[in-house]
Amino acid sequence: MSPRLIFPDAAAAADALTFAGRTARVGDGAVRLAASAGTLIMTSAPFAPRGLFDATPTVLAMRALPVDPELVCDLVVDASELVGSDDSAAQLQLPDTALSPAWAGVSPPRAGWRQTAKIAASVLASRAQWGIAAVAEALPQNPGEDAVRAVRATVWGPPDDALAGLPLGAAFAAFTLGFIVGEEDAVVRSSGAWTRVSLRRGHVIVRGPARTGMTAVRETGLAPGA
Repeated sequence: MSPRLIFPDAAAAADALTFAGRTARVGDGAVRLAASAGTLIMTSAPFAPRGLFDATPTVLAMRALPVDPELVCDLVVDASELVGSDDSAAQLQLPDTALSPAWAGVSPPRAGWRQTAKIAASVLASRAQWGIAAVAEALPQNPGEDAVRAVRATVWGPPDDALAGLPLGAAFAAFTLGFIVGEEDAVVRSSGAWTRVSLRRGHVIVRGPARTGMTAVRETGLAPGA
């Protein structure tokens, strides 16, 4: 694997750095880098469940950029450690250490998507701003990590009517990752348990909410004639 990401120009490299910088401030701060056939898919997880009984939905943010067509990689790194190269403005230096977050092992489907709705970008932005204010108001002074996660799950996890039933966290992801620029309608598509919100600058992909608790007990009985 090359220790660097090589882009066709400095603008593409700067775009990747911008996405990484925004990613470093949300979720676990990790970014997945998957490159093949001249395209780099950068994915982060603003929200992801931790543990079996965590009902937080999986909310991924995805950005596609042109990259060296000879580069093939699929790894997760600390987004804050992805930095520019001293040799070229069109290159980024990869960290020495890769990560393995649980969310990176769950991939949305590549096919079978069907359009289900459209959401105005202005609605996504306003709902995200409302949620940010709600979290700030609900947090106590000097909260611990558990308290912060509980408040965020309460605000960002439930479905929102203005977002066609998607969790409010989908709007947060689109807003904080810089996908909302100008006026446009985000196209909502679904495939199985997954939903994708597509804007010109990127995609937000949602799976969940995760099931919690025990499954219902089924009666088995004896087979006929047993």
